[in-house]
Amino acid sequence: MLPQWCNLIRANNPGPMTLDGTNTYVLATGAGNIVIDPGPLIEEHLAAVIELGPVAFTVLTHHHPDHSESAARFHELTGAPVLAQDPALCIAGETLTRDDSALDVPDLDLRVLHTPGHTADSICIEVRGPATGNTGPESAPGRDWHGLLTGDTVLGRGTTVVAHPDGRLGDYLSSLERLRSRLDDGWTLLPAHGPVRADAATVVTEYLAHRQARLNEVRAALAAGATTPREVVEIVYADVDRSVWPAAERTVAAALDYLDERI
Repeated sequence: MLPQWCNLIRANNPGPMTLDGTNTYVLATGAGNIVIDPGPLIEEHLAAVIELGPVAFTVLTHHHPDHSESAARFHELTGAPVLAQDPALCIAGETLTRDDSALDVPDLDLRVLHTPGHTADSICIEVRGPATGNTGPESAPGRDWHGLLTGDTVLGRGTTVVAHPDGRLGDYLSSLERLRSRLDDGWTLLPAHGPVRADAATVVTEYLAHRQARLNEVRAALAAGATTPREVVEIVYADVDRSVWPAAERTVAAALDYLDERI
């Protein structure tokens, strides 16, 4: 499913919110590797990423520690700049302030999309490159593989949290709509947690439908007398593992704000 120039190295930090662990993606180019989300501060994980070759630069999809905690250490080990939308996360690199902007790398086409919602600083990255083989001058004309690096905006399994108050549901729905409008059946989903999926467009469509269904469930819980995020969670998420209820409360708080704004 992944071309030879795209490697996935999974950090050993499994959990209810990280699923199997944080996926670090390493994209090989003629100028060095582009690393997406070096992940938590686990030396063995960083060593595995560095073993794949010199790093040109690192990109953070957002500020949560399971994605960014190792950024300073990774910069120390590689000397490679760290890029992010939040200037506080950048290290010797540019702030990704321009939406729908290209990253200047040889062999691959990378484009940064601002996709707030999970967090205010969440980004996704479109990547286009040759479907097979290594990168290099001989493969440069073939841009027939399309991937979407989604961070936590879209996961490979289950759904993500809208991390209220930093994350906002209205922004998140708009981001999902935007992604759906850019994707077709030829896109591969490269999430930061869970498996790679060949059906990126379908997954995003399912995410939108799920969010609308949850909103209807929140409305029903309010009509039944719930008044706080916790009370809504006890109704709407009654069949969900309680270990994720704190995250569900944040998503419900975002939903309540979203509904209040529309009264």
